[in-house]
Amino acid sequence: MGWIVLILVGAVIGWLASTIMNTDEQQGALANIAIGIVGSLLGSWLFGGVLGIGSAGAAGTLSVWGIVWGVVGAIVLIALLKALKVFK
Repeated sequence: MGWIVLILVGAVIGWLASTIMNTDEQQGALANIAIGIVGSLLGSWLFGGVLGIGSAGAAGTLSVWGIVWGVVGAIVLIALLKALKVFK
């Protein structure tokens, strides 16, 4: 059951981030899931671990703050991918 929640939350986070960053038409559902999951891990590590923002440790969880910080991490990931010319 945990894997299903992980995939669903990752898909929502990846879709929201790709919509905000205008890359939704360039990536499919699998890319949205991957960006959502990796972006959540990045957001939790960067904002929760490195910068010490308390609620950021919940990035990627099924909560309001978890989704917010997951989207922020996914936006950072998409920005890095854009800088590397993976997305236009």
